[in-house]
Amino acid sequence: MLNNGLPLTRAHAIMTRRRHQVSVLGSAEPGSKAYELAGAAGELLARLGVTVVSGCGSPATRFAAQRAQAAGGLVVSIVPEADMPAADWPASVVIPCGMGDARNLLMALSGEACLVIGGRAGTISEGCLAWLHKRPLLPLTGCGGWSDSLLQNPPDERQNAPILPWDSVDALERQIRSLGLVTP
Repeated sequence: MLNNGLPLTRAHAIMTRRRHQVSVLGSAEPGSKAYELAGAAGELLARLGVTVVSGCGSPATRFAAQRAQAAGGLVVSIVPEADMPAADWPASVVIPCGMGDARNLLMALSGEACLVIGGRAGTISEGCLAWLHKRPLLPLTGCGGWSDSLLQNPPDERQNAPILPWDSVDALERQIRSLGLVTP
């Protein structure tokens, strides 16, 4: 029941429930398989009603955000600068944190899980922070970068969170569903 005594409709209940969030971390160059899968992952997350958290700093994470938005999804972008990016930045909400690389902690903690695509030093930093804070890691495999070896070489021996690899959009959807991140 709402405060005014009217019944709470199913549509209102769905609209007022917090959406699940997944952070998209990593890097891949346009034209690569990893880049294309990043875009498809963004679209999938949007279709599943999952909010995409993306810094949009690499071509792959930006493409994931663009595809999520094009599919009608919500995209939150946490940018390291203190200033707002250009108006065409692919995000529904922009958070200019002004924290430089410390933004990596915000990226790691903003998702209930972290999608890891390829990756270099910044991605490793974000992935390790996510691991320390017990966020599941979803590494893209078969496309190169740090994510390829994450399952065999986790950040450390603690087994803080599941590492659930994927190599296709169908596999990613299974992993997202296995974590309970899709609201019925």
